[in-house]
Amino acid sequence: MTDPADEPADPAVRLAEERATVVHRLAALRGDFSGMVEASRDSNADDEHDPEGHTIAFERSQLDTLVRQAEERLAEVDAALARLADGSYGTCVRCGRPVPPERLAARPAAATCVACAASGPRR
Repeated sequence: MTDPADEPADPAVRLAEERATVVHRLAALRGDFSGMVEASRDSNADDEHDPEGHTIAFERSQLDTLVRQAEERLAEVDAALARLADGSYGTCVRCGRPVPPERLAARPAAATCVACAASGPRR
């Protein structure tokens, strides 16, 4: 586990690093997905009745979910970078109160204060 003191304090640096990591992961996942589709394109395998384990469709679904999660994470990081650029970074997007520095240290892309995060998604 990394020590938060070892991480850059500048949110712009932390967010840029996070963005680079997510973009790299997303590219790898998309490559895996394309590879899986290509590998099974000309196959006549009956994966629904394969006794060896998970079906290709199940594995595709799992990979698709991971891609969507990475895309959502990238959107969160991009939104945090936009808040940083417009000066609203560190202010809760729901209630307008400050987001505690400890929360931003743990989750640099956090958009809400602890109280709003605990109350769940906006309805």
